[in-house]
Amino acid sequence: MQKAIFIDRDGVISNNRDHYYLTQVEDFQFNPGVFETLAELQNRGYIFIVITNQGGISQGMNSVKNVDNIHDHMDALLNLKGIKIREIYYCPHHSDNEACLCRKPLPLMIEKTLARYNIDPQQSWFIGDSERDVEAGKAAGVQTILINPNSNLTQVLDRIH
Repeated sequence: MQKAIFIDRDGVISNNRDHYYLTQVEDFQFNPGVFETLAELQNRGYIFIVITNQGGISQGMNSVKNVDNIHDHMDALLNLKGIKIREIYYCPHHSDNEACLCRKPLPLMIEKTLARYNIDPQQSWFIGDSERDVEAGKAAGVQTILINPNSNLTQVLDRIH
């Protein structure tokens, strides 16, 4: 079985200080320590899965095309540093507009990945910046780390073995 790092995008990988919904590639910025942390965790044998709510799509504040472009941009920049994101899952729904089974804090996106990639939840972690990230990780049976939004990601290295 594989071990994985499930990681939220906005506030963990990317800086969302000036915008709740990231809608343009030009506005994408990595938070401090992302490259160093992911490179080290990759060296420790972890694969990476991004799990993110993108409810701005449902609310008409963003589009699938914009979200996909941002993910392609993020992935390309990480690849330049030798970091491979195995999968990016996002929920386009918003609880104000519709009910769904994939929006965090529900664990469906994590559970799908656990099965698809034969991941051992007991050796895996979810890194997030909100309680809903922690709830989703715990519901899927993975260990969780809650960080402050837009903080330096290297702080998690001493907690993940």
